[in-house]
Amino acid sequence: MNRILFVCSANIQRSKTAEDYFSEQYPSLEFASAGTNLRLCRKEGTNPLTEELMEWADIVLVMEERHRKAIMTNGGARFGKKVRVLGIPDRYKYFQRELILLLAERSVGYIE
Repeated sequence: MNRILFVCSANIQRSKTAEDYFSEQYPSLEFASAGTNLRLCRKEGTNPLTEELMEWADIVLVMEERHRKAIMTNGGARFGKKVRVLGIPDRYKYFQRELILLLAERSVGYIE
């Protein structure tokens, strides 16, 4: 698995932190991030989740169950086998130490 996609709601805090942190830690792997809330992504100028990103990824690590459900509901059922839920709530800021520790702990086994 060389291409890992992180997904949260708006691609501002959690998924963006994950992409940036793991890109530094594992330069031989490819990382991307996106948000499921198109309106917020447009407003904030961040990456919305697209079918192309889902196809690109070998594995998709979503922050919450609601992100997995959004993918499945919006025609992404065929991607279901590569989606994993990390269980990280939306209460952290970009690159917050506690967020990085949770990301590192919950991503074990998915990123090598």
